[in-house]
Amino acid sequence: MATLVAPERPSPIDDAHVIKKACKGLGTDEKAIISLLGHRNACQIKLIKLAYQEVYQQDLIEQLKCEISGDFEKAICQWVLDPIERDAILIHEALDKGKPNYSLVVEIVSTKLPEELLSVKRAYHKVYKRALEEDVASHTNGKIRKFLVGIVSTYKYHGDEIDEIIAHSDANILHDEIQDKDSIHDEIIRIISTRSKQQLLDTFNHFNDIHGTSISRALRNSTNSQEHDFFQTLRVAIKCIMNPPKYFAKILRNAIVGLGTDEDVVTRVIITRAEIDLKEIKELYLQRNNKSLDQAIAEDTSGDYRTFLLTLLGSEGFGVTRSVGNIPLL
Repeated sequence: MATLVAPERPSPIDDAHVIKKACKGLGTDEKAIISLLGHRNACQIKLIKLAYQEVYQQDLIEQLKCEISGDFEKAICQWVLDPIERDAILIHEALDKGKPNYSLVVEIVSTKLPEELLSVKRAYHKVYKRALEEDVASHTNGKIRKFLVGIVSTYKYHGDEIDEIIAHSDANILHDEIQDKDSIHDEIIRIISTRSKQQLLDTFNHFNDIHGTSISRALRNSTNSQEHDFFQTLRVAIKCIMNPPKYFAKILRNAIVGLGTDEDVVTRVIITRAEIDLKEIKELYLQRNNKSLDQAIAEDTSGDYRTFLLTLLGSEGFGVTRSVGNIPLL
């Protein structure tokens, strides 16, 4: 479930006026921007952007970039992007690094329904004038290339029908290839990149029943150190297929706990999951860490950035504003 709380029928033109007023004068009213945009869903923000362009002949994202900065700017601008375009941009940024972030690509692709993935690929083509498959292939190599190209290329069946015989067979094939140091792992790539989510979940259950361990643990405990990056990429895909909220709760903890906070990860997870399953992620985070995600964010971030994240988390107890002037937000 989502944590975002948005009004049913806000006026896009009124919202555009509020944002413009917040950006006028010598100083920006960040609290007004947070209070409004932090309580608008993707469809409502799309209408606000159209209204802002029509009334003021300005792009809303460009306007916001001129008014705010730092982690707060990154978070707000990611939030205002169309979710499909945002995924395309995140994938491009992950591929375009000196060392590509394979896990981020897998995270996005593996949590998408087939039609959603098609939309991301169309958005990628529109923005970058290249096919997603083309860029994935050109920024990777070896087994990781085969796997990533496979998962971004396949239009998987999305339904509840499964084949128990195939699931049992696939479980044994996966186990044998994980244990074989000399394997080229083509069958692992084929199974994970082409089977439907429900078929894979059944296969993973068979793997655990037959071999007495989860497939994720088997990949982690493999002695094949030469395949570390490949196996790690597979583990991310498997975790995102099996239980996305659990996966996101864990990477949030890793991003927060330690010497420094990884703001990029924190921002990405909260922004991308606020309208999907952030409530479940919060519940799992509390269960696993004996501390609420709200408290962790409040302690490890600051300023307008913290206020905005807490707004999306629905954390009114941490002093988040709920209204802007006379404009009803809830």
